[in-house]
Amino acid sequence: MRHDAAFSDFVASRQTHLRRIAYALCGDWHKADDLLQTALTKLYVAWPRIRHEGNEEAYVRQIMVRANIDESRRPWRRERPSDTLPDRAGADGTPVEERSALFDALQALPAQQRKVVVLRHWLGLSVRETAEELGIGEGTVKSHSSRGLAALEAVLTPQR
Repeated sequence: MRHDAAFSDFVASRQTHLRRIAYALCGDWHKADDLLQTALTKLYVAWPRIRHEGNEEAYVRQIMVRANIDESRRPWRRERPSDTLPDRAGADGTPVEERSALFDALQALPAQQRKVVVLRHWLGLSVRETAEELGIGEGTVKSHSSRGLAALEAVLTPQR
């Protein structure tokens, strides 16, 4: 019971922040909700061990990054463009009021650059922590960060 209360308190206090991270990773609010739900389910299973170690949020972030990678590798995600149009229109995208220029620019980045930029510059992780979470080298983190920031700056800086 005590573990359940501590878990509920953690989720209540961090859910909005974690949902934003999930959105930054995948670019879709519905997918972000699914990603967060997956991460919180896995966190609940490991809660006694993780709570004792004191790195709950890092554990959830790592789960979200890995689950996002796993989801993108699923066979049904490998859609191919078609020359024929469907009989009816698809669902409307995310409402304009929920989108921002930054998120649009982030989604235009290659996946690895986007993950590095989100972890390094939005969440403020160190180069070493980012490298550990993504399973890549520190030099790779630095180069992805540099390229990602340059691309964001090019898109977000007004032209004179």
